[in-house]
Amino acid sequence: MYIVDEKDREYRFGDSGPKYLMRGPRMNFAIVQFQPGQDFKAHYHNVMEENFYILEGEVDIFVDNVKYTLRQGQIIHIEPKEIHYIINNSNAAVKMISTLAPFMDVDKVDID
Repeated sequence: MYIVDEKDREYRFGDSGPKYLMRGPRMNFAIVQFQPGQDFKAHYHNVMEENFYILEGEVDIFVDNVKYTLRQGQIIHIEPKEIHYIINNSNAAVKMISTLAPFMDVDKVDID
């Protein structure tokens, strides 16, 4: 058992990207934030499934080239091998929860 305070962690890219509150041993849990116009390049996972739950704002998530616009209170589940790309096309920051399971230290495959 352990407790993590979000205030003790930082976003990967300063004011955006994932802020991991837990990395393994069985799953990842992160708060993710994107400012207007920011994105996260297309990728997929071989084993891990990923979920995004929208806490604030609106975000476009492309899964296998199909665009889904998610808003506060919605969740999207992404299966292994589904290529996904995230971009904030709105005029405000988006904040969401991301979970990845089962935990794999290296399972992300970038799409060029």
